[in-house]
Amino acid sequence: MTPTEAAPAFFLAVVVILAVVRLVSALAVKVGQPPVVGEMISGVLLGPSLLGLVLPGVQAALFPDTVRTLLYLGGQIGLVIYMFGAGYEFRVGSIKDSARSVAAVSAAGTVVPLALGVGVSVLGASWVGILKPGVSPVVSAAFVGVAIAITAFPMLARIITERGLGSTRFGSLALACGALDDVLAWILLAVVLGMHAGSAGPVVTAIGGGVLFALLVWLVVRRVLVKTMASPRVSESQRILVTAMILFAAAWFTDTIGLYAVFGAFVIGIAFPRGEAADKVLAKMMPLGQIVFLPLFFTYSGLNTRFALLADPNLLLFAVVCVVVAVIGKLGASWGAARLAGEPQPIAVRVGVLVNARGLMQLIALNVGLAAGIVSPALFTVLVLVALVTTIMTSPVLGWLDRRDRRKYSSDQLPEFLLSAQPAGK
Repeated sequence: MTPTEAAPAFFLAVVVILAVVRLVSALAVKVGQPPVVGEMISGVLLGPSLLGLVLPGVQAALFPDTVRTLLYLGGQIGLVIYMFGAGYEFRVGSIKDSARSVAAVSAAGTVVPLALGVGVSVLGASWVGILKPGVSPVVSAAFVGVAIAITAFPMLARIITERGLGSTRFGSLALACGALDDVLAWILLAVVLGMHAGSAGPVVTAIGGGVLFALLVWLVVRRVLVKTMASPRVSESQRILVTAMILFAAAWFTDTIGLYAVFGAFVIGIAFPRGEAADKVLAKMMPLGQIVFLPLFFTYSGLNTRFALLADPNLLLFAVVCVVVAVIGKLGASWGAARLAGEPQPIAVRVGVLVNARGLMQLIALNVGLAAGIVSPALFTVLVLVALVTTIMTSPVLGWLDRRDRRKYSSDQLPEFLLSAQPAGK
């Protein structure tokens, strides 16, 4: 397909994707789910699991290989812009008094599911043959462990924002834990990719490059952004231009060193100066990235998901085992660590429920593994199911916890952790 042929095909695919995403997201909100869950489900529906099963000719015409490549690129733009906004909303100062809890929850929420993921991978290899031929069982087991240990930080941030939980202690604590969890997970993923390549180079590059990147952002980029946002001689369009250039340069650098574009964008968001000028830049950039480009990533992931494979009873049972192990490993370990760190039960359990959501970041990791040749179609599908279930369960469980705890208190005696809680999608 030539570029002149690919352009109209891409535009048509985007129109279909956006229409389906809006429809499914609206239905998701009606049943108490955040819109992001609808976006995840939309991607699966447009893939071989539904559209490709019912109308294979239509799906093949809508999403030929060239269009899939363009969807991947468009989705990366959406991820970068969205993670920039997530970093901007994140307040480091909000968790400065919770360092002990953050460290404990992140350590437990990474190590325990990682170990359980390795165990379940070994089980799956002998039970249903989920490993890709030619890939070392050690590499495959490590990859599954990392994928199960990941927290969907962008989705976590979005759920917290949509439910009005940003000002609560458990909301800010979960955000901090989710961010640290994912940094650890991406470093571990770099280790796995290095193991697969038979070289320590990717690990050294990721760690060394990450330190260099952090220093550059703090010592140079942050000052440039502060001057750009504060100068009265710089117009709003020029501020947007400078921000976009820095944002995509950061995405390029962190992608190149193996920490992936989303973390470069997140760090720039944290370093971005706060104020009226910055708010206007965000207000211009975020809607396009979140509403138009981000759904392209979900669709790209959905095109690689084949739920028809779960017609095999053994694989379906294995998928259920993976979901249970993922929930116990992440939610259970994070809750237990928070309690040991001195957090009250209502806060500890809510932190565990929130960091248990894996959606977006697990999908990113799975696509990285797919591109690296580590993941088989069956394993990809099983882990997509884990991402869906652990994300979909978040809002209903939080709602149930709120209702249960509200019954314990009169309206004038509500504890702080309940004061900002809002229904999903609000």
